[in-house]
Amino acid sequence: MKQLALNKSLCAVCALAVLAALLAVGVGTAGASATGGAAFEPPPPPPKKAKVVDGKAIAPRNAPAAVKRIIRAGNRLIGKPYRWGGGHASLSKLDRGYDCSGTISYALNGARLMRSPLTSGAFMSWGRVGPGKWVTVYAHGGHAYLVVAGLRIDTGYRDDPSRTGPQWSKRLRKSDAFQARHPRGL
Repeated sequence: MKQLALNKSLCAVCALAVLAALLAVGVGTAGASATGGAAFEPPPPPPKKAKVVDGKAIAPRNAPAAVKRIIRAGNRLIGKPYRWGGGHASLSKLDRGYDCSGTISYALNGARLMRSPLTSGAFMSWGRVGPGKWVTVYAHGGHAYLVVAGLRIDTGYRDDPSRTGPQWSKRLRKSDAFQARHPRGL
């Protein structure tokens, strides 16, 4: 019995030592939220916002060519149903349906920013850290979405919950669980 109590005490001491070490190097402090994820970093307002007309996005006239190509590619997916694993077979042709990361991969490929589709977890380390000026990917291990010229394309948290699949929205999705990433220069 004394041996069991001693083992429990040693485990508690070890756990406290590990916690103290993590706090000393800053893990779990700056940039973290009470939910355990990264603090939500909204993208800065783009120089000009895109518009949504009949479910499709219209890029601002002054947007960089890459932004216009991302929006054009994203528009091709509107009306496609949600399909887990959809969009991961090929970026060069349309699939029957799209999941969250397949949607982002296809849209970014429209601007030649992707060579192959990524999973939502893989987008957590894609590109550069933080929100971009025109384009931001928000990702965690189970979901990802894209903000382009102030519009969000997402397969979840949709404006029209009766439809599945990719949709454009003017509403940002605030969540502390997502990592913000962006392509260089955008």
